[in-house]
Amino acid sequence: MAKKVNVTPLHDRVIVKPAAAEEKTAGGIIIPDTAKEKPQRGVVVAAGPGKKDEPISVKSGDTVLYGKYAGTEISIDGDDLLIMRESDILAII
Repeated sequence: MAKKVNVTPLHDRVIVKPAAAEEKTAGGIIIPDTAKEKPQRGVVVAAGPGKKDEPISVKSGDTVLYGKYAGTEISIDGDDLLIMRESDILAII
């Protein structure tokens, strides 16, 4: 489970800790740092209360899939995190 942060996102914003990038392919080939893709899955660390008429559907601890270029990268207490709108999340795993 993700570490608790002292930041509360507003409205429909969600803070996500991205999963680590893949080190090897399924065939066992080691991927160099320059060829690694940006991860598209992560764990929700914090979620806002939602909009007035739309409550938020994800909660802390959910593993989610999001778009490749979704969110804004932020750093809180030395952790690299993403803050994004709930609509940028594609699925809960």
